[in-house]
Amino acid sequence: MNRFALPSRVPTALAALALALALASAHPLRAAVPPAPDPTLPDRVDLDTAVAFALQNNFSIREARERIRQQQGVVVEMRGHALPNVGAAGSYQENTQSISQTEPSSNNFWQAQVTANQTLYQGGGVRSAIKNATLNRQAAVYDLAATVNAAVLDVRTKFYTVLLDQAQLKVQEENVALLKSQVTDAANRFSAGTTSSFDTLRAKVSLANGEVTLITARNSLRIAIEQLRQSLGLVNHPGNPMQRTPEFVGELGYRETHFELDACLEAARANRPELLRLAKLREAGEQSVTTAKSNYYPNLVLSGGWEAEKTPFSFTPGGSGEVNGWLVALKSQWNIFDGGSTAGRVAQQRSLLEQARLSLDEESLGIDVQVRQAFSSWQQANELDAATQQTVAQAEESLRQATARYEAGAATHLDVLQSQVDLTQARTNLVQAHYTYAVAIAQLKQAMGIADGYVAN
Repeated sequence: MNRFALPSRVPTALAALALALALASAHPLRAAVPPAPDPTLPDRVDLDTAVAFALQNNFSIREARERIRQQQGVVVEMRGHALPNVGAAGSYQENTQSISQTEPSSNNFWQAQVTANQTLYQGGGVRSAIKNATLNRQAAVYDLAATVNAAVLDVRTKFYTVLLDQAQLKVQEENVALLKSQVTDAANRFSAGTTSSFDTLRAKVSLANGEVTLITARNSLRIAIEQLRQSLGLVNHPGNPMQRTPEFVGELGYRETHFELDACLEAARANRPELLRLAKLREAGEQSVTTAKSNYYPNLVLSGGWEAEKTPFSFTPGGSGEVNGWLVALKSQWNIFDGGSTAGRVAQQRSLLEQARLSLDEESLGIDVQVRQAFSSWQQANELDAATQQTVAQAEESLRQATARYEAGAATHLDVLQSQVDLTQARTNLVQAHYTYAVAIAQLKQAMGIADGYVAN
C-alpha cells in the first residue's frame, strides 16, 4: 500500500506555529515584526509554490500576525505596571519688575523634580494582569496557527479546483476533437452513399453541444484561477500584472491511504490550535477574576525622588532662596466600601470565565463532529475513486466495440455517439473523483490539526 504524503518542501502549519511561538518568546516588540511579503509569483506554479506564497501574502495570515504584535504590546504595557515608573518635571517663570514683589535680582523662579513610584502591593492585580496579557498573547499565537491551517486548506482546495478544471477542459477538448472526426467520417460516408444525411446531422448536433460544454469548461477554469488568486493574496503589482496568468502544474491522481477514526479524533483533540487557543483564553479568564478581586485589598506604593527649586523667598537669613533635597513617601489606599462596584466586576469576570469554558467544550464537540464528517467524506471519496477508474476502462472498450460494429455495418452512428458520450462522462467522473479524493484528504488532515508533511500509514 502506497503512503500518501504531502510535499515536505511546503512550510507546514506546525512550522508556522513553532515560528510564532519563537517570536512570542523573544523580544516582545521587535521580534514579532513579520518579514515583508514577496508579491511576485513565478511563471510556473505548483502546489508547493502556491502554499509557500500564501503563507507570506495571504491577508488572513498577515492579519493574524498583526494580532500577535498587538497582544505583545499589551504584555509590555502590563509589565510596565510592575516596574518603577520614573518621571521628571520642571518649570521656569520670569516676571517683569512692575509685577514682581521681590528684589530686582529675584524676579525669576524655577523648579526641577525627578520622582519614582513603585507599586509594592495591589492585591495580586498587577501579577494577574501580566499573566492575563501573556495568556492572551499565547492565544493569539494559536489563532495564527488556526488561520494558517484554514488558509492552507483553502489554497489547496482552490489549487485542486484549478487542476480539476484544467483536466476537465482537456477532456472536453478531446471530446470535441473526436466529435469533429465523427462529423468528417459521417460526411464522407454520406458522400459515398453508405449512410443517410441523418447520421451527418446527428454528428453535427453532438459537435455543437460539445463545443458549448467546452466553452463552459474554459470559463470555469478562468473563474477558478481568479478564486485562487484571492486565496493566495496575489494583488495587482508590477511583477504580477493581472493579465498575466501563470501556468499551474500538477496532477490529480489516486494514492491509497489509510486512516483510523479513533486516531484521527485523538490527533484532533491534541493538535487543533482552536482548542489550544480557547484553553489559553480560559486560563486568561481565571486571571481576570483575580484582577477584579484585587480591588478588595489595599494597595501600597513607594515613592521617592529629588527636588530643587529657586523661590523669591529665603528660608534662612542671608539665603539665596535655592533649595534641593531628597524625598521618600509610602502611600496606601483601601477602598473599604465602593458601593458594590468591585463585586459587580468580579461577577462579570466569573461569567466571562464560565462562557470561555462553555466555548471550549462546544468547540471540542464541533471538532469531533468535523473529524467524523471529514472521515466519512474520505471513505466515500476512496470508494468513488476506485469505482470510476474501472468505469473509464469499460467506457473506452465500449466505444472501441461500437466503432468496430459501426464500420462493419452492425451498429448505427447513434450507437457510436452514445458510446462517446458515455466515455466523456466517465472521464469527467474520474477527474471529479480524483479531485474529491484529494480535497477529502486535505480536509481530514486539517480537521486533525496535523502538519502537511504527515504520512498516513
